[in-house]
Amino acid sequence: MLVGMVEELHPQCSAKGCRASAAWQLLWNNPKLHTPEYRKTWLACDEHRLSLGAFLEARSFLKEVTPFVSSEDAGVS
Repeated sequence: MLVGMVEELHPQCSAKGCRASAAWQLLWNNPKLHTPEYRKTWLACDEHRLSLGAFLEARSFLKEVTPFVSSEDAGVS
């Protein structure tokens, strides 16, 4: 337990087991579950941007890939 210390959290890649800093946001939705305008967000590092995007694209879920700037600029999902 940390007492008197605050651990700063940095947005990390959504790939399983990856703890690299987020550089990209992949905006997606599942049309069977979400309205067309709704977007969920996965974060990706440079290494995993293509593989996460390919996973979503194969299911026709991927809508947009944009650079990740900060948590304040990202949608929450």
